[in-house]
Amino acid sequence: MIKALLVMEELRRADVYPAHVLERLADLVEWQAPAMTRERLAADPRVLSEVEILLSGWGAPVLDAGLLGHAPRLRAVLVAAGSVRPLTTPDFWARGIPIVSAASANAIPVAEFTLAQILLALKQFHRISREIKELGRYPDEVRVAGAYRSRVGLLGLGEIGRLVASHLRAFDLEVVAHDPHAPAGLGIPLLPLAELFETCEVVSVHAPLLPETTGLVDGPLVARLRAGATLINTARGAVLDEPSVVEVLRGRPDLTAVLDVTWPEPPEPGSPLYGLPNAVLTPHLAGAMGAERGRMGELVLAEVARLAAGEPLRHAVNPALASLRA
Repeated sequence: MIKALLVMEELRRADVYPAHVLERLADLVEWQAPAMTRERLAADPRVLSEVEILLSGWGAPVLDAGLLGHAPRLRAVLVAAGSVRPLTTPDFWARGIPIVSAASANAIPVAEFTLAQILLALKQFHRISREIKELGRYPDEVRVAGAYRSRVGLLGLGEIGRLVASHLRAFDLEVVAHDPHAPAGLGIPLLPLAELFETCEVVSVHAPLLPETTGLVDGPLVARLRAGATLINTARGAVLDEPSVVEVLRGRPDLTAVLDVTWPEPPEPGSPLYGLPNAVLTPHLAGAMGAERGRMGELVLAEVARLAAGEPLRHAVNPALASLRA
């Protein structure tokens, strides 16, 4: 049997690795110690001496030279979470150890949340509902784009952006995107960034946070949005230059920003976002919550089964593309 160790935070462990996943894992691996946190591992890293696969999730240990020095037999890391950037280091990549990400499983609820927000946005649900409350009556006239032949823009065509695009194919909508790293053959028209904002009823942000995307969506860009348009961000808060975006939202009450992520997260006390009527805030709800997190543990379980059977991994992160992932 494969010698394994599970290291992640306690708070979400039971969600990510529910009982049925742990029961099946017990048939495939020999646990070297009970599940532990990265703090507990740091206190006694000798437990890694015989470990062949390291399982993790939120609160994963950083795979630096110090940790790797205690794990001479390590041959795979499997992370039941979306991003592996916070835990990988040059020392880790130099070892040539495959690392599995459950990003495709985490993409499912994010794409579902985004789809719901896009359809609501095309009816201008948030704008009209707040106008009714402000007026104390229904508006004299209601005009919306609707979900027929309207243009929806996706900023980023990574795992989540592509899944959102796939969901949108079920509707009579025109889907366009901006992504300088998009692979060929997706069948989605690519537009310059300014044109994306100028011509879409809804723009949904799915770009990873990289040096070149930090603050990419700024006030002047948001000011290009059409009357009544909606901006959705379920990616990373720092992709938006919030101060300049806030100024535009203050002057454009026709616009709506649905912000499931902010920078910092949550917004600091007294942030103008809390009092901005056309900023809809949710506390990172789009990502896997509750039982949804079990999908990620099931993905890791399936990969462990492939390792046990001598089959290739399906969700190993390509080192050449790791720096472009969220």
